[in-house]
Amino acid sequence: MIDVGVNLTNSRFDKDRAEVLARAKEANIRAMLVTGTNIEESKQAILQCRQNPNYLYCTAGIHPHDADQADKDYLETLYQLAENNCVRAIGECGLDFNRNFSTAENQTRVFQGQVELAQQLNLPLFLHQRDAFQAWFKILKPYLDKVPALVSHCFTGNKNELLQCLDAGMYIGITGWVCDERRGQALRDIVPLIPLERLMIETDAPYLTPRTIRPKPKSSRNEPSYLPYVVKMLAELLGCSELELINQTTNNSAKVFNISVNNG
Repeated sequence: MIDVGVNLTNSRFDKDRAEVLARAKEANIRAMLVTGTNIEESKQAILQCRQNPNYLYCTAGIHPHDADQADKDYLETLYQLAENNCVRAIGECGLDFNRNFSTAENQTRVFQGQVELAQQLNLPLFLHQRDAFQAWFKILKPYLDKVPALVSHCFTGNKNELLQCLDAGMYIGITGWVCDERRGQALRDIVPLIPLERLMIETDAPYLTPRTIRPKPKSSRNEPSYLPYVVKMLAELLGCSELELINQTTNNSAKVFNISVNNG
């Protein structure tokens, strides 16, 4: 398995990050993509990758929540960060009109810049979108065939949005949201529309702990070793074996992010 979305720079991992990685390896996680959400977090992600070569890889980008804080030279800085071999995508970037932690104007400007940077660097885009689909897709549309791949990270949209993303050739990242029968039922209903060759799996740790974990963990913190619970739910919904799902999503993620792993 490859976990394509881990917020491993989050302070909730500071006390036991090495143990978290050890548990992930025991759970058959062959590689992880550490999410960069702003300049500082992207730098920290790169440092973690250097400490765990050939296991951790990362993105470099600015999340829409952080767009207001982006320096004038943010694209130049991201360009330099992306020169590190461990950086395999630009992001997490996109639009979030749900919480509006940054102005819509700044979110749009910073997102547009990162999309252009991904084209320039020939890197995949690791994408965030919440309550902003039409504006988000409008920015991406001219670049659909100009970047190597687009990954809709932590997808929680509706059927029409899913079909639009699939028609555009995007990969769909599914998290423990699908394990939540309260909030995730709408997602469960449309997951069978996702072809296996377009699916990726992720924890978004430390967030979105699967509600299906038994016994329930003492801590509410999610971690990569819980990824098998996402796999189990997806296999049930898609009507395939867990092994088939693991092999296909591993192949998808390895291809898009240029990661060498052996299935098993």
